[in-house]
Amino acid sequence: MTSQLPDFPRFVFTIAEPISLISGTIGAVVFPRYFIAAQTPTPMLSFPEQSLLVSQQLGNMYFLAFLLGLFVLRSTTEIKVVRSYLWALWLADIGHMTVTCRVLGWEESIGVTRWNELAWGNLGATGFLFIIRSLYFLGMFGPDGADEVDTRGRKKTREKKEL
Repeated sequence: MTSQLPDFPRFVFTIAEPISLISGTIGAVVFPRYFIAAQTPTPMLSFPEQSLLVSQQLGNMYFLAFLLGLFVLRSTTEIKVVRSYLWALWLADIGHMTVTCRVLGWEESIGVTRWNELAWGNLGATGFLFIIRSLYFLGMFGPDGADEVDTRGRKKTREKKEL
């Protein structure tokens, strides 16, 4: 199915994004103390033990997002399903960045030169994915593989071939 996505979004959504999700999973599950401490520019020296549970649960959610992306993008034959999945992620990107900016504050959120790897993940990578999703929805990468454009620039849909 993902072959119906334009090349660049297909690469981003099926290779780059899953790699970032696995990275988040590993960080939150395998190195929870560091993952928690590095969430803010000034690392926390101590935190409640319950934070370890929350970190590992978050890691599990990253893994769930990885699996959903893998299964949805590789199993469906309908571009409508893929677009719905990407819209859900687009909305989640907004929430993710909003919460991060609210907690970090304006100065830290725009202080790109002071970002650590987690800020780059929370704001940089999420912002990049948000932009790519937005450009995809605006058609900036061209039509989906299931679509063709006629000589007047109107979209027409190819007939599905029987296997």
